Amino acid sequence: MRRMFSKNINPSKVDAYTKLYSLERSINLSIPIAKQSVKRWLTGLFSDPITNSLLKNSHLTKTQLETFLIDVLAGKTTRKFYTYEKKAKLRIITSGVSRGSFNRTLAQARKNVIKSIYTLILLGYLGLFETTNLEPYVEIANKIQTYTEAYREGLTSKKSSNEYLRIVSMLQTEIEKTLQQLSRPKEMSRR
Repeated sequence: MRRMFSKNINPSKVDAYTKLYSLERSINLSIPIAKQSVKRWLTGLFSDPITNSLLKNSHLTKTQLETFLIDVLAGKTTRKFYTYEKKAKLRIITSGVSRGSFNRTLAQARKNVIKSIYTLILLGYLGLFETTNLEPYVEIANKIQTYTEAYREGLTSKKSSNEYLRIVSMLQTEIEKTLQQLSRPKEMSRR
């Protein structure tokens, strides 16, 4: 289980940092966002090896994902309107970034997210999700969902058995290996 976190993040504090990175579970969205809690959440998110593997093979850069998440997070808060200038200051880097830089990065991120979604819609439209080429990708998505549910269950459960930790750690290792294999372009043609 310790592999899930970078050396500078204490696994016992994961509940306070990320709760497996769900916005709603991580940060109280009914009050103004605390800059430090957002930065801790983002730092925890980017220390997760599964997140990093998925990010590495996505259409987003780390900066674009961070910017996009900040924008989504600020949009979900119910108490306060966040200007782009305030959103830019929520970035992980100490000084934040300029409003213009934040807006450019956010536009790039949104464009890449939309293109990714349209790619999925196109593949579905063409009936390619039913082909054996894409089966492993659907399977890994299901495994990640199972892993996430098991991990959350472990966070909410008071019992922290070694057996549970071993199972979650094995799931994580299996997911990481599968993601690494599936990220190779030739892997699609082998099916």
